[in-house]
Amino acid sequence: MAGTDWKSALAALGATSDNVETSENKDVDRKKRVGVVYSTNTDFGYSENSDDEMMTLPKNQQKLRLYMERAGRGGKTVTIVKFFVGSEDDMMNLCKILKQKCGVGGSVKDGEIIIQGDHRERLLDILKKEGYTQTK
Repeated sequence: MAGTDWKSALAALGATSDNVETSENKDVDRKKRVGVVYSTNTDFGYSENSDDEMMTLPKNQQKLRLYMERAGRGGKTVTIVKFFVGSEDDMMNLCKILKQKCGVGGSVKDGEIIIQGDHRERLLDILKKEGYTQTK
């Protein structure tokens, strides 16, 4: 078999190159499955990864809460905005607005907006002006 291409060698074994392509598709389908490595149940329905993001609540229905925190941050004070319900992109956009209006740095981590410094009163005013009326 040395010197022959793989398709002819595969055909000599009784398989075709089409079978190789379908097995590659099966591997891709198998990678999408969540939580199950193998099931002997023929009626088992695999759940697949879904990249559906949460729908963002309207601004007037968001119940945002502001907290000041110092623990675990090397003595640095930060203001945390919690309980934002929505997509990661919308949270990033809100963080960007808050950072710009306060003139400080910040980030989004673990579903919370972290703003450097103690800016609770300023952030409360900014969020109310932006339409987040249930903010405390």
